Amino acid sequence: MVSFILRRILVSILILIAASFLMYMLVAYSSDPLANLRSSSSPNKDRLIADLVSRLQLDVPPPLRWGLWLGGAAKCLIPFANSCDLGSTISNAQVTDILPQALLSTVQLVTLALILAIVFGIMIGIVTALRQYSGLDNTVTFISFFLYSLPAFLVAVLLKEFIAIGFNNFLRDPVVSWFWILLIGIVVGAIWQSLIGGEARRRLIVFAISGAGTAVLIWLMSATGWFEKPGIGPVGMVVLIAAIAIGATALMAGLQNRKALITAGINAVIAIASYFAMQPLFAISSIGTLIILGIVALIVGLVSGYLVGGYDRGQNLRVGAVTAVLSSALILVDRAMQAWPTYLGDVNNRPIATIGSSTPNLGGDVWVTGIDSFTHLALPTVALLLISFASYTRYSRAGLLEVMNQDYIRTARAKGLPERTVVIRHAFRNMLIPLTTLVAFDVGALLGGAIITERVFGIPGMGNLFSSALGPGDINPVMGYFLVIAAMAILFNFLADLAYASLDPRVRVR
Repeated sequence: MVSFILRRILVSILILIAASFLMYMLVAYSSDPLANLRSSSSPNKDRLIADLVSRLQLDVPPPLRWGLWLGGAAKCLIPFANSCDLGSTISNAQVTDILPQALLSTVQLVTLALILAIVFGIMIGIVTALRQYSGLDNTVTFISFFLYSLPAFLVAVLLKEFIAIGFNNFLRDPVVSWFWILLIGIVVGAIWQSLIGGEARRRLIVFAISGAGTAVLIWLMSATGWFEKPGIGPVGMVVLIAAIAIGATALMAGLQNRKALITAGINAVIAIASYFAMQPLFAISSIGTLIILGIVALIVGLVSGYLVGGYDRGQNLRVGAVTAVLSSALILVDRAMQAWPTYLGDVNNRPIATIGSSTPNLGGDVWVTGIDSFTHLALPTVALLLISFASYTRYSRAGLLEVMNQDYIRTARAKGLPERTVVIRHAFRNMLIPLTTLVAFDVGALLGGAIITERVFGIPGMGNLFSSALGPGDINPVMGYFLVIAAMAILFNFLADLAYASLDPRVRVR
């Protein structure tokens, strides 16, 4: 294992050096950073050109200049020395100063989109594989290919028009008409009956109950002004936390597993008690406080699962952790909703932003600033999610269909195991093997920035940094971008190799 890691590190360093040389030569010989100054009519043009040549060392041949850049980049590997030198931009800004800001903006943008794409893509892929050639499967297949074929700029423009502008206009008079209430109820009912499946009578009952329940809920939200002053409330919190506990147990262990049900129940009770007890603390919380509370919730879930015990402690640990984390997230969502009216007043009742990553000069506590970040990143996140979602759905469906035909799956069924156990504990793990490669590739690619999405929504991320620097031949920001992306691609491919060994016992990392 140690020899494998050392060998991969050595090979990765050699790849980075060779790739950086090629990248530097391509940019240096294909662009002229002095072009704008040469065409300038400024009286001190010659002095500006001489200053830029001296600062960027443009009088040095590109191969030698690459060696100088590599020497500065190598200093970044010295820990705690604070000697990292990636050069400066044409505008005389240090790359080491602008690169972390661009990377942070991109991480904020792509993290949630990637996580949601993976989670929803795998979930829907599993459901469609289990309902192969059904109406749900055909519908999801059509939607997946449709979304995959949409260009990013078109998705961004449509989201701006129908989500941002439309929802902001809706908040002037937030009343939902009966037409939309009935339409949403019918759509939700159709989705639920497809997911539940079964005979026609059962599907009709599910359609009627879910559709009517959704229509009534939307009518109540419209009639009570919920869109202006949203919230879940104590009763809603108790119901939803109980649903999380039951759902986590049903999916991960089965409701007949008494130990898992007790673990989920303990975490649900703790979450409900915490909801009432921590309201005063939330009023003075910071982002650090919320992170600590999240870690505590995870520890409580794991400890409760371990103490309850049973023949499968690992299963109880997972049930407890999932219940605790999801319940804690629900509590934070409810608290953020309480700050929504304050935020609406700060942004003149037009909360969904179409440009930038934050509202300039916006004050407020962690809840107001959190909502502001959410409203700015919501549309670009949805744009990336819709495009990435399709590939994960198709890979998940194809992977599960292939695995379900294997001999060990037939053996598990012949032993009398429940279908949930066969799918979740036997098929799911092997289904993830091809997805591991896809996730590793996507993480490296998305950290490079979604160039079109960042441009449309005005987000100063990695993609925007690369595109704005490549045009005028500003080579140092381009190389800083390349260094981060190449390192991330190599790192996540290495992690994917380790994940193969964890998912498939036949794979050995040596």
